[in-house]
Amino acid sequence: MKCQMAETLQRQIPLLDYVEGQDWQPVRRIAGGRLMGLCPLHEDRKPSFLLDPHKNLFYCYGCGRGGDVIRFAELFHGVPFNEAIQLLRRWYGVGSLLGDVVKFYQVQLHRHPEAVVYLDQRGLRQPELIEQLRIGYAPGRCLRAWLMSLGYPLPYLQQAGVVTPEGFDTLTHRIVFPLDGNLYGRSIGKAAPHQFLPGGKGGLYGWEKVRGCPEIILVEGWFDLAVLWQAGFPNVTCSMGIYLNATQIHQLCDGVARVVYLAFDADRNGSC
Repeated sequence: MKCQMAETLQRQIPLLDYVEGQDWQPVRRIAGGRLMGLCPLHEDRKPSFLLDPHKNLFYCYGCGRGGDVIRFAELFHGVPFNEAIQLLRRWYGVGSLLGDVVKFYQVQLHRHPEAVVYLDQRGLRQPELIEQLRIGYAPGRCLRAWLMSLGYPLPYLQQAGVVTPEGFDTLTHRIVFPLDGNLYGRSIGKAAPHQFLPGGKGGLYGWEKVRGCPEIILVEGWFDLAVLWQAGFPNVTCSMGIYLNATQIHQLCDGVARVVYLAFDADRNGSC
């Protein structure tokens, strides 16, 4: 059973997708479509990590370790085989689920004028940018039925946190921004303004798009980022609050020479 499960995961999960999901990016492409980059398994100063997306295998010429996506999860997270299997199953399943949730909320955005009006009031008016950021709207009381019609069982939806233990939408009357492995909802009603699904906010928003820029603008909230992108500043990332977590600090202090401009709000935290 374990061997069959491992083989299924190896087929389902592209190694490149999973490794890039851990903030790795290739430095150069070599023969056969293979990729080279800094090794995420040890402190690396020159690209020694080889990834073959066609064979779904990796090898590091620096630390001498290699294997498939399961072996990478073992080494990267420092867990045994069985736990790596569970990590990958959750990563693959939740990623698929959240993708369906995001698509559903994107459709709902255009069905609820109050959500579009709210975006306009916050200065976000370009339909192309709203589509690019995959912004949606959670009206409430309709997500559960839709997801169950797609085949997701209710206990799984509750475990993933997209619906409450009572079966209601976790995010209700909120503008929804998709993150890497999570969702953020900004209330447009009387509820608490900010809410994430279980799992935390993760790294800096859109980091892979800006990490190579010599100058980066770091803002507090998504609307700050969106409005600046709309104004023609693509080199903006967002900390999702005034407090940076360990992942975000590691991203900013990755050894790459860059200038970071802090552009946080003057109001109190959480009021935007």
